[in-house]
Amino acid sequence: MNRSLEVLKAIYKPYRYTLKGKATILETTSGDFIIKPKKKDVSELYNYLISRGFDHFPKLVDASRVDVNVYEYVESIRMPKEQMCDDIIDLIASLHNKTSYFKEVSEDTYKAIYEDIKSNINYLKNYYDTLFEVGFSEIYSSPSTYQFLRNYSKLNAALDFCDKELDEWYELIKGETKTRVAVVHNNLSLEHYLKGEREVLISWDNYLIDTPVIDLVKLYKNEYLNINFAESLERYMYKFPLLEYEKKLLFILITLPPELKKGDSELIQCKINSQVIDYVFKTEDLIRPYYSDTDTNNEAI
Repeated sequence: MNRSLEVLKAIYKPYRYTLKGKATILETTSGDFIIKPKKKDVSELYNYLISRGFDHFPKLVDASRVDVNVYEYVESIRMPKEQMCDDIIDLIASLHNKTSYFKEVSEDTYKAIYEDIKSNINYLKNYYDTLFEVGFSEIYSSPSTYQFLRNYSKLNAALDFCDKELDEWYELIKGETKTRVAVVHNNLSLEHYLKGEREVLISWDNYLIDTPVIDLVKLYKNEYLNINFAESLERYMYKFPLLEYEKKLLFILITLPPELKKGDSELIQCKINSQVIDYVFKTEDLIRPYYSDTDTNNEAI
């Protein structure tokens, strides 16, 4: 990138340039530009999105170079996080609406998804069971261990719910020969939404053609601490109603609790525990309205 950057500086003749993460902002008399490392050729994606009536991405000024892309620089206004999330939801619902179609798949496709999620559930069950056994055997529990032991049943219930729902999802979908896919941004977070003269999503390097559920899962896992996601999810499903098997898959994937990482100190470990436990409780509150009082979800979580 360094060589291309020097060439681009000579072309655009910036009066100032600023490093922002892996990107470089060039401020010039003819406009501002941002140079980012090229992970994937997004020009074909942008052309397709324009053909579908979706243009909420930064203008690609130069895609001819091997290692970098040059984009227009979009200055964003400050706004409340909840409002940003609603705006992202509107954009993503529009993206999915305009690019979705039904793709033929084999039964092996669903089986592979089922086995992958099942493996993840079993791993987390074994992981948390081991932590419980080790913690329970301590004569004097540390604050973080006591915190985990008190909430272990909640983690275990979430995993039991995922396990049962996954089996039901597979029974629901395994006979299908088609599945709905769309262009998926696959990197959604509040920091990837900009609103100036127009609103855009940035960082499309990880885009996929896959189930729309992925975008909701990514956004939720990235922002669950920052926003109340219930209204945003309801807003999305009003604008782009999820099919029954998509909704079930969404709830399975977001209910899977994060792995409890090891902290460097007792204080940090307590904070890590709190985040994971908070995730489980917030997710339960989020999905509870979509299940009846007698449903397994309310019994399990």
